[in-house]
Amino acid sequence: MSIAVEKVTTKEQLDTIFKIREEVFVVEQQVDPEEEYDEFEDESIHFLASVNGQDAGTARWRFTKNGIKLERFAVLKPMRGKGVGQALVKAVLKDIADKESTKGKLLYMHAQLPAIPLYAKFGFEKVGEMFEECNIMHYQMEKYL
Repeated sequence: MSIAVEKVTTKEQLDTIFKIREEVFVVEQQVDPEEEYDEFEDESIHFLASVNGQDAGTARWRFTKNGIKLERFAVLKPMRGKGVGQALVKAVLKDIADKESTKGKLLYMHAQLPAIPLYAKFGFEKVGEMFEECNIMHYQMEKYL
C-alpha cells in the first residue's frame, strides 16, 4: 500500500479536496455547508492524500493572528485506519517547518475528540476546556514549532 500526500496546486485537486470534505464533514458529520467552506480557502495551503492512487484525505494550514492553524483534516471512511491521517499530519508539519517565517510559532488546531490521540503522537497537547463547534465536541490542541 502506497500513501502519497501532495500540496494542492491545481483547480482539479482543489475540487477533489472539496468533494472529500463534503463527504466527511457535510454528509457524514452533518456539518452545515455554510460552516464548512469559508473565506480562508484561498489563503490556506491545502493537501491531498491518496492511497494507491485513490483519493483518500485532505488537510490545510494557514497563518492567523494567534499563530498557525492546522484544520480541515478529513479522511474518507474506506481509507481510515491505513495511516492516511498520520501521513497528512506529517506532510503539513513538514511544509510548515520548511518555511523561514514559521520558526518558534504556535501551531494549533480544533481537534475532534476521536482525533486527539493522532495529534498527541505529534506532540500536540490539549489546552483549555472541551467546546462545541459545528455540533461536534473539540479540544484546542497546541504545540510550538
